Amino acid sequence: MAINRVIIEGNLTRDVEMRATASGLAVAGFTVAVNEKRKNAEGEYVDAPVFVKCSLFGTRAEKLSKYLLKGTKVTIDGKLRYSQWVKDDEKRHELSVIVDQLEFSGGKREQTGDASVTPAPESELDLYDEDIPF
Repeated sequence: MAINRVIIEGNLTRDVEMRATASGLAVAGFTVAVNEKRKNAEGEYVDAPVFVKCSLFGTRAEKLSKYLLKGTKVTIDGKLRYSQWVKDDEKRHELSVIVDQLEFSGGKREQTGDASVTPAPESELDLYDEDIPF
C-alpha cells in the first residue's frame, strides 16, 4: 500500500493566482510559507521558511479565491504531485501539493493600509457541489 498525504500549516506568500485548464476547470495557485525550526551556526534555533506551491481545483477554487490573500494563515491537507518538463532545453521539475481540504487557521485579517477587516469565509458555503462518483 502506498500513502500520498501531506498536511501543512502556514501563511500565503501572495494573493492567489486564478487560471483555468484547457477544459475550463478553475485552478487557484498559491504558495504557503511554513516555518521550520533549524539550528544556525551559533547553535541557536531559528525559523527557516519552506515554500510550498499549492493548487486548488474546481468550484472550491472559485469560491475561496477571494479569501486567499497574502498573509492569510491556512491549514492544507492534500497530496504531493511531481511534475517535470523541458524549458529552454533544460529539464525542470517541481514538487507541489494538490489541495483536498483547506481550512483558514487564523482569525479575521486586517487589510494593509485600511482599517477594514476581511470577513472569515461563511461556514455554509457549498464547496462540495461536485457529484459523488458512486
